[in-house]
Amino acid sequence: MLTTRFDAALVFAHELHREQERKGSGTPYVAHLLSVAALVIEHGGTEDQAIAALLHDAIEDQGGDVARQEIRRRFGDAVTAIVEGCTDAETLPKPPWRARKEVYVAHLRHQPEAVRLVSASDKLHNARSILRDLREIGHDVWSRFSGGRDGTLWYYRALVEVFIEGERTGVVDELERVVAEMHRLAEQA
Repeated sequence: MLTTRFDAALVFAHELHREQERKGSGTPYVAHLLSVAALVIEHGGTEDQAIAALLHDAIEDQGGDVARQEIRRRFGDAVTAIVEGCTDAETLPKPPWRARKEVYVAHLRHQPEAVRLVSASDKLHNARSILRDLREIGHDVWSRFSGGRDGTLWYYRALVEVFIEGERTGVVDELERVVAEMHRLAEQA
């Protein structure tokens, strides 16, 4: 069961991301955070992992070390470690997109299962959103992403390859299927 710690994390995540929207959709960013947390919970994650799912973008997008220290103060070292493991950059400006993603993919190879579950859940929700938008608006969807069509497809394929090196889980299996469908539709251009 989830405790009041989860409630507090949900409020904190919403406060941090209140002004953010999902790329190109106008959807409040908190919808993504809730979806990632739901995937983590549905796939057997702990409360700490579910809290980290709500906060997985906080260091990267909402304050770097200040956000890290606040997460540590409110939710402890275990949650902070998972969020750190899901962070691909915290400096501004961010490093170039491709180099940053290559480092993140390599970094995932050495992360514990808790980080891999939250990260795979994040990437699954993102991939589902891309696939949905690809079906609805077509190939214009690629203009939303710094990596464009080819870079985005490379990134998601590389993520799948890293995740399947570890434990095969329902999240990883679904991510693999969604990414394969993204590739199939992209090739129809």
